[in-house]
Amino acid sequence: MSTATIAKPQAKQPGKRRRMSLPVLLLIIAGVLVLTSIVRLISGADGITSTGQMSTALRLAVPIGLAGLGGLWAERAGVVNIGLEGMMVLGTWFGAWAGYQWGPWTGVAFGIIGGSLGGLLHAIATVTFKVNHIVSGVALNILALGTTRYLSKFTFEDAPQGSSKQSPPIESLGTFDIPGLSSWLETLNGKHWFLVSDIAGLVGGLVTNLSPLTVVAVALVPATWWVLWRTSFGLRLRSCGENPVAAESLGVNVYKYKYIAVIVSGGFAGLGGAFLSIVASNVYLDGQTAGRGYIGLAAMIFGNWMPGGLALGAGLFGYTDSLNLRGGTTNVHALILLLAILLVFGAAYLAWQKKYVSAVITLVISALMFLWYTSVDEVPRQVVSAAPYLVTLLVLSLSAQRLRMPKADGLPYYKGQGK
Repeated sequence: MSTATIAKPQAKQPGKRRRMSLPVLLLIIAGVLVLTSIVRLISGADGITSTGQMSTALRLAVPIGLAGLGGLWAERAGVVNIGLEGMMVLGTWFGAWAGYQWGPWTGVAFGIIGGSLGGLLHAIATVTFKVNHIVSGVALNILALGTTRYLSKFTFEDAPQGSSKQSPPIESLGTFDIPGLSSWLETLNGKHWFLVSDIAGLVGGLVTNLSPLTVVAVALVPATWWVLWRTSFGLRLRSCGENPVAAESLGVNVYKYKYIAVIVSGGFAGLGGAFLSIVASNVYLDGQTAGRGYIGLAAMIFGNWMPGGLALGAGLFGYTDSLNLRGGTTNVHALILLLAILLVFGAAYLAWQKKYVSAVITLVISALMFLWYTSVDEVPRQVVSAAPYLVTLLVLSLSAQRLRMPKADGLPYYKGQGK
């Protein structure tokens, strides 16, 4: 082997970005917490960091995070999964159908099965028949929506307290608090002290009014990281999304791993759907997912195809979604000020990077946000309802330059290419 060959992997790749280190990430999170506390004191909107707000945000983040985990498994194996929304729809219906008859935990199991069936259909279309991944996903979403509406007429319409668009009530899984800690943090949050009460509200929301399924869902994030990044199974699966030809040349059954990944992906999305129908509302409702499958996919992209970043994205989208339920107009008005301040810091960073045009544009937008905040006392209700979707677009547009998807994601693969 020549010296040039040995030195080649060490050459710096143009345009390669360094990954953000954990201390830097923690410093950014701490800075955002400090700014949030300052904004809370200025605006008087104590609800933006209340225990109830954070608890609601966690409950709404869970189905988004589960859909995102589903997308992560599929795309790490090289299959784009736009069909997450349809798999969630199947999870809501299957979970409710089994849950009201045989209990909520049975409903959870059937929700996973329903989503997995959607994953199997997507795998057959994309892996075996090489259908375009986007086309297959969109078709699956339409098929799932039509199928569940059709089935609801025959299963829920004649059931007690049911209708063609709603299932009978499902028994609750129950909730619990961490004894002592939950009440202490809630009391501390009620003091409205600078930063201390905000941290208490954040932590208190994570240990108050918890569903057992929420704990399971949160545990699946580190479990996914361990399986995909610390096991030989995960290495083989990720190799199918990076370089399937090389993986097959080393004896990896690429088709098998793609099938496993997409079916598991559907199971996660189905679990998210079951959470919506069993935990979040204890009934199945037509249109219950409300685009959360797409937002879960956006959370996965925001997280750069990594579980930790995905969890942060799901938390962000869950928080904005929770504004619809708790003091939305007042809290969103306060968050406009927070966003304006963050944009000033963003403009300073862009100027430091010598991106002067982008810095000026960012500063102008920040000035408009300040003007909006000072000119009104409350924002229109329509803005609150659109907040999760606006945040989705904003976050994706701002994070697009640092993203790196798996190299073979979405590309068709034919068995035998690696031989």
